[in-house]
Amino acid sequence: MSSAEVERIRNHETAPTRAWMMGLAGWLVPGLGHLLLGRWVRALLLGGTVWLCFLSGLWMGGHLFSVGGNEQGLSALLQLPPMIANLGSGILYIVSWLFGVGFADDPAHAARATYEYGNTFLLVAGLLNYLAMLDAFDIAAGRKA
Repeated sequence: MSSAEVERIRNHETAPTRAWMMGLAGWLVPGLGHLLLGRWVRALLLGGTVWLCFLSGLWMGGHLFSVGGNEQGLSALLQLPPMIANLGSGILYIVSWLFGVGFADDPAHAARATYEYGNTFLLVAGLLNYLAMLDAFDIAAGRKA
């Protein structure tokens, strides 16, 4: 066995734990996975975009989705995909949920002309953070340079 193959096997054995930690950090705080990997530009671009999309979505009156038990039948299932997308924002979603920001069915928000754009920005923030999380995972696992 050459030294390159031994190094690759050693990295393969230790990469999964580190990769999972980078992926988890990237999900929890958008941009943190890349920041811990020393990828400052990616951290600022990807993490900053997620933060900007999320905050812009709230500012536009967007609604964060959750399955609260108030829905009956198939209505609850229709709430699941957008909730999973919103959950991709990590700590932003969790803090909003704890403080009730963006979840209340406020008629003032629904009357805003921009609330549907806000919904879209909130969904995009979560989905983009999933992609950023997977990118940090792949970099830490050695699958991507």
